[in-house]
Amino acid sequence: MDDRLHEVERRYQDLSDQLADPAIHADPKRLRDLSREHAQLTQTVETAARLRRAEADLAGARGLVEESDDPEMTAMARAEVAELEAETERLTAEVRRLLIPRDPLDDRDAVVEVRAGTGGDEAALFAGELFRMYQRYADRRGWKIEVLSASEGGSGGYKEAIFVVRGPNAYGDLRYESGVHRVQRVPATENQGRIHTSAATVAVLPEAEEVDVQISANELKIDVYRSSGPGGQSVNTTDSAVRITHLPTGLVVTCQDEKSQHKNKDKAMGVLRSRLLDMRVAEQEAERARDRKTQVGTGDRSAKIRTYNFPQSRVTDHRIGFTTHALQQLLDGDVGELVENLKLASQSERAA
Repeated sequence: MDDRLHEVERRYQDLSDQLADPAIHADPKRLRDLSREHAQLTQTVETAARLRRAEADLAGARGLVEESDDPEMTAMARAEVAELEAETERLTAEVRRLLIPRDPLDDRDAVVEVRAGTGGDEAALFAGELFRMYQRYADRRGWKIEVLSASEGGSGGYKEAIFVVRGPNAYGDLRYESGVHRVQRVPATENQGRIHTSAATVAVLPEAEEVDVQISANELKIDVYRSSGPGGQSVNTTDSAVRITHLPTGLVVTCQDEKSQHKNKDKAMGVLRSRLLDMRVAEQEAERARDRKTQVGTGDRSAKIRTYNFPQSRVTDHRIGFTTHALQQLLDGDVGELVENLKLASQSERAA
């Protein structure tokens, strides 16, 4: 741990020196990148400093226990030793966690795809609730959401909603939402009070940049057609909707939300790049996860990860055994505790 910590502290000081150089401020992109890395390392450096102070205090308290002839002073020193031992143990574990190398993709914006699964209209309604849950969580975090594509269900909700979440660590926090979300409740159309089970799928992808994924023009089949559904005067009058097929993988992306064919094509290409990057990430995660006992953040995107049981107001994440009975609060965007537990479980796996 010491070697890795010294490396982090040297890098932190180097970043501090660079950020103090006025010339850096003339390059906004470099300033942003350096500031982001500096902010990431700050917590590690500050926690390590607290650990060293606690270790020094502990050494002093132990010395006092050995040297003191005053029974009352010795008893007080022993009590302080016990407290400081617990504190140093806690801070050591925290420093070890912070020293786990971060995934460089965690700082990316996130492309989130929510789709109705089994369950017909009820699944579409639930997909809509998940979409709103992520919107509210984004509001709490100060993130911005840009809707790329949305297809409404026949009785409300969404058959599919694709959107970008923009903000610090958006992908790093949302990546563990990928998988099958199952809902158990009595639908409004159910006359006999029977509980139905339906599902929606969520895929969270790191927003890809052009340098991440190289796509040749001859790998693409691009079709244009007239938009359908809500959208204003241009609906059904211009060929503005775009469908892109990536021939090597068979991936298909459509976009019709914009009136401009060019804008729809740009959005569709952005989603395609993110899906291709996600395929690569999923393969890498699945490879690393083969010997794991749990499946937090792995490439198995078809696994049932969570159940929302309305009669019991219960939400259970099956990967980490986390259960809360605050279902409505969760759907209102209070997802922070669950996200933190998933992140800690993933970090524990990586540390092991």
